[in-house]
Amino acid sequence: MLTPEFIADSSEWTEWAERHRDSLMGPVALVGGMGAGKTTAVKAWLSAFDSKDVGSSPTFTLIQPYQSGIGTIYHADFYRLNREEEAEALGLDEIFDSGQPFWMEWPEKIPNLLPPETVVVFIEPQADGIRKVTLQPAK
Repeated sequence: MLTPEFIADSSEWTEWAERHRDSLMGPVALVGGMGAGKTTAVKAWLSAFDSKDVGSSPTFTLIQPYQSGIGTIYHADFYRLNREEEAEALGLDEIFDSGQPFWMEWPEKIPNLLPPETVVVFIEPQADGIRKVTLQPAK
């Protein structure tokens, strides 16, 4: 794991995304509890990737595509899934094969489907509201 960074607001998320742009270009697993700031991070990252989309939680749609300066960015929320087979039916292989960024909330719901090149971003809220963010490069 890399050294953790601490993020206080959405503008810092945008700066973080700009610094880690290369790591966010493929599959990214966002790990953190409910309310950790995963969707907030994605919204700021979209801005860093020149998207006019503001982003939202795809809890009910499961996967949301956004347009950006680099093409389509995919954002998934697997919280509502009960089995990995449900995710397979969503066309994950096509998204992974597209080579486009794919930012996934609740990746622990699909551990056997994540490709080896998946980067993991751990988000941990601190008592003062700041987020401790640790990026783990792909294995």
